[in-house]
Amino acid sequence: MKKLRVGVVGVGHIGSNHARLYAEIPSAEFAAVYDVDLVRGNAIGRKFGATPTKSLDEFIEMVDAASVATPTNTHYEIARSLLERGKHVLVEKPITDNTGNASELADLAARNGLILQVGHVERFNPVLSALEKHLTHPRFIEAHRLSPYPDRSTDIGVVLDLMIHDLEVILHFVRSPVQSIDAVGVPVLSRAEDIANARLRFENGCVANVTSSRISPERMRKIRVFQEDAYLSLDYQNQTGEIYRRGGGRITRDKVEIEREEPLKRQLASFIECATTGREPRVSGFQATAALELAVEITKRIASGA
Repeated sequence: MKKLRVGVVGVGHIGSNHARLYAEIPSAEFAAVYDVDLVRGNAIGRKFGATPTKSLDEFIEMVDAASVATPTNTHYEIARSLLERGKHVLVEKPITDNTGNASELADLAARNGLILQVGHVERFNPVLSALEKHLTHPRFIEAHRLSPYPDRSTDIGVVLDLMIHDLEVILHFVRSPVQSIDAVGVPVLSRAEDIANARLRFENGCVANVTSSRISPERMRKIRVFQEDAYLSLDYQNQTGEIYRRGGGRITRDKVEIEREEPLKRQLASFIECATTGREPRVSGFQATAALELAVEITKRIASGA
């Protein structure tokens, strides 16, 4: 069977990692790259064995599926161009910078029978797979995501840049409508918020407390889930986890067995499989739109409280 031809639009920090990994995945042919910085596009193409292209139109002719790893405000136009010409798309998160455009992309992909996957990479982190085996009925979730100030994604605030990862995971876990939102955020080095906290109450009674910062001296990506029978503590960054259970009048602690693997590589391999077989992606355009809607609502609450 002919291999799927894949490519990357936008080969900056994130896109160059997509290129590196596509070149390593044997189930597809890494065919092309495109970047508005043609010098960078040429360098990444040569480095990883793909053809550098001079325009998006030329790129589209050379691929069957593509990653879009450009600035957020360009996601909609680029992904729409690819979908309208029959290409499967993996777009980095957030799917777009507004919910109307996100819904339009999800609908367009569905109408055309195409895969639209969104790069919520934590869903491919092995620690999450380990957690889901023990998940029953979450009652309280706490997530922390901290990083130093980035040299990218500063066109959006920390809620759309970092917190949206945890929001998508929490929506996946809880599977209940959001009842209320309390949120606060502070701009420090950007126009938009660089530190944010949101407390979400769901209709089924679950509460989630989510904190994100991109001006932290340390990096942290942790989530803790409390349920009636257990407390699960997981570290995305170090791919470690523990489960605390009550039994026989005492609390026991067990290490979670995790087979370590690069989440982005798992994500790209899954995208190739979905594009080849038609299987529904783990994070579809519709799921990513739901996470974006929640993130946008949080940013509105932050702005109204400022």
